[in-house]
Amino acid sequence: MDATILPGPGVKARPARTGAKSDRHSIQSVDRALFLLETIAEAGGEATLTDLANRTGLNISTCHHLLATLIQRGFAAKVPDRRLYALGARILYLGHACLQVDLPRRSQPYLEKINRVTGETVHLAGLQGDTVVTLAVREARHAVRVDTGKIGKLEAPHATSVGKAILAWLPEDEMQRILSHGMKRFTDNTITEFPAFVEALRVVRRNGYAVDREEFLPGVICVGAAIRDQAGTVIGAISASTPSMRASEEHIALMCEEICTATRALSAEFGEPNTQPQAIAN
Repeated sequence: MDATILPGPGVKARPARTGAKSDRHSIQSVDRALFLLETIAEAGGEATLTDLANRTGLNISTCHHLLATLIQRGFAAKVPDRRLYALGARILYLGHACLQVDLPRRSQPYLEKINRVTGETVHLAGLQGDTVVTLAVREARHAVRVDTGKIGKLEAPHATSVGKAILAWLPEDEMQRILSHGMKRFTDNTITEFPAFVEALRVVRRNGYAVDREEFLPGVICVGAAIRDQAGTVIGAISASTPSMRASEEHIALMCEEICTATRALSAEFGEPNTQPQAIAN
């Protein structure tokens, strides 16, 4: 599955389908509903009922009934005070779920390269609903390594670089939902007050990466950066973790460079323009 950019307004609709009715495996109402959604997308994300009927070749009554069902299920929406139909929020949910499935596969070569170049433990995380989840781990190549947890729910997104890298690009109300169970203190460096945390995330956005300087585990330094899609929505993050005994400024800078190079490349694969700042470790 490749991420694609939907055509904007003025894009000519594709020709009507052929053979949809003759395919004995096709359910006509489902086929027509999906065709309507594709047509709304090709019209630039919203269209009038008459325009949709003209573009799809369906009569207005059929379009109206199909749209009513799609609206009920959240796949379409009626634009308030305008006679327009638009794509619904449920489309975004499914698209995000698709990206989450595809993310570990696409990220694999980048995780392996970071692991090979830095020698450190590498994590891939994603956002599933209101939960930050570790999707993949590459263990360090050194005898002395960091054990920062396995695949599954990330218990401390506020105290880890991968969690902060994801949270930095979310609206504040969404951050609060994810952190609704509190901001537990793990070390003396853990940020536990929400206003201070929001301020720290402004620095993350400005730099293009997050740093955990012994905020989750004593003696462990981590660097993380976000992966974003064509809409700028964060879909995941990658981090590398090192024991403080190896955390020279040169080594942290190397980790930061590898992480940011990988996340920029992955973001480009998912359609985001290359706008993130060049990373330089503090």
